[in-house]
Amino acid sequence: MEVIFEYSRAQAIADGVLIDVSWMANEAGFRFPVALTSAVWGLCVDVRENVGHQDENGRLWDLLTVLRHSIRQAKSRHEIHFELCVQNCVQRADSVALKAACGPGDDLEPVITVMLPDED
Repeated sequence: MEVIFEYSRAQAIADGVLIDVSWMANEAGFRFPVALTSAVWGLCVDVRENVGHQDENGRLWDLLTVLRHSIRQAKSRHEIHFELCVQNCVQRADSVALKAACGPGDDLEPVITVMLPDED
């Protein structure tokens, strides 16, 4: 079968479709590289102007902590669904549904990708 189109993880990171957070994931105890989709970054890590008491590093750490706990509790190690409480406005925090998939990277190494439930 002829390959019509190929898009690597490295290209997705270079294009900003995925954001590599392995530097902090490693500190949080992950052994595999971790990336977030740009949609997850925008919804869960990026801090809105009206929410001044938070920062991106703290929000990213929270996401990775919840992910790590969810992985430990999960029955499947290939794809898990979890929720993160995110405050994007002053009045309230909302629960955001997320999923994480562990699969082969560009060189067939295990990698983790965190995305919204309707992303793949």
